[in-house]
Amino acid sequence: MIIIGDSLVPFEEFYKVSNINEIKDTKPNSLLFFAYNEELLKYCYKEKLNFFVYISSIKEGLYASSLNSKYIVCSNSLAKQMQKIADNYMFDTKVLKVIYKSDDLEEVALEEIDGAIYSEALKGKN
Repeated sequence: MIIIGDSLVPFEEFYKVSNINEIKDTKPNSLLFFAYNEELLKYCYKEKLNFFVYISSIKEGLYASSLNSKYIVCSNSLAKQMQKIADNYMFDTKVLKVIYKSDDLEEVALEEIDGAIYSEALKGKN
């Protein structure tokens, strides 16, 4: 199980971006994070960048996975649906459910979702 944002478990640093210029300002080989954006998805795919995406629909998840997103981050209800689809189609992309406290990890594990990311880890990013 992937756990991002927990003080006990080390995780790869990532940078929140909202446009291509911000991507160009990050260090080479940085892990990028952004809310679903087709322009950024295409750019990251074309440039073979390491990135993950916050999605709000199954369609967005399908596109993000097809364009090689490392993770797709989604809300509680969507995470279960996306995980089932990811398992069925054997996505390389991993599904992360947004959580708010460490007690939520058990629920993520019982739902058999690939991983969890703390909401706080997503908020404080540049």
